[in-house]
Amino acid sequence: MIPGNCIFNKLLSRHFFNYFKTKFITLSINLSIDLSMHLELSKPFEQQWKNKDPFIEAEKLQGEVFRALEARKTLRFTFLGKSYFIKIHRGVGWFEIIENLIRFRLPVLGAANEYLAIKKLETLQIDTMTIAGYGSKGINPARQQSFIITDDLVNTISLEDFCIDWKTKAPDFDLKSYLIEKLAYISRTLHQNGINHRDYYICHFLMDISHGDIKMTENLKISLIDLHRAQLRKQTPERWLIKDIASLYFSAMDIGLKRRDFYRFMKFYHQCSLRDCLTKHGRFWNRVELQGQKLWYRKQRKGDAI
Repeated sequence: MIPGNCIFNKLLSRHFFNYFKTKFITLSINLSIDLSMHLELSKPFEQQWKNKDPFIEAEKLQGEVFRALEARKTLRFTFLGKSYFIKIHRGVGWFEIIENLIRFRLPVLGAANEYLAIKKLETLQIDTMTIAGYGSKGINPARQQSFIITDDLVNTISLEDFCIDWKTKAPDFDLKSYLIEKLAYISRTLHQNGINHRDYYICHFLMDISHGDIKMTENLKISLIDLHRAQLRKQTPERWLIKDIASLYFSAMDIGLKRRDFYRFMKFYHQCSLRDCLTKHGRFWNRVELQGQKLWYRKQRKGDAI
């Protein structure tokens, strides 16, 4: 028997490297992925960055850093008195691309993923971030440089923070029901239109609190964020649907929801009776529960590093 590390080394040999490299470039062409220059800027950035290299200007931005890795940086900054977020991608390298392809996953090359996902959500009338700038350049997918600037969603609170006291202080019934049905609607709309999020937790739903009275459910706006790993297809495979819903289930396990609350979500997600949910879709929900529990136990062992 060949040791596992020998197999992995063999896969990373020059022959396999060139094979997967060629396959990925061919796949990119077949999927009509634009790896050349693409630039969109809202008026403030277009005016201030006129006759300047936008990629250099993006790197110059200073603010509160939320993530700083070799290949990606996320920060919040102020530009002409308005708050924004920027995600800068500097190229993932061939190793990560090939590693993802070996695992039968399309790699996230840069900001294009989030850009396309936001555009798709806009067509579906799902509230999300507003794009203020997007840039991408480079033929080589491993070295592609890109950035995406979005308006800061001010006067919002994540559902994770909003629901933190629900376990000890019961929420308003109508408000809770509305939020459950709203998340079921968003989930159903995404999944029926070939989108899966891949980081589908309640912390990535931001609720607008600018109106003050959050009990007025008809005015509540819920925005879905952090779309950089989202996948877009004609039809989403069931395993990815399960992963999304299991992640959402896991993230809501400890906020004091009752079994009937989960049943409410199931009914609105499938748009059918509870009986049909448990008979026609029983296998689906069993797998959701199993995977959600696995995430929960993993968190108990590893903390937030899930």
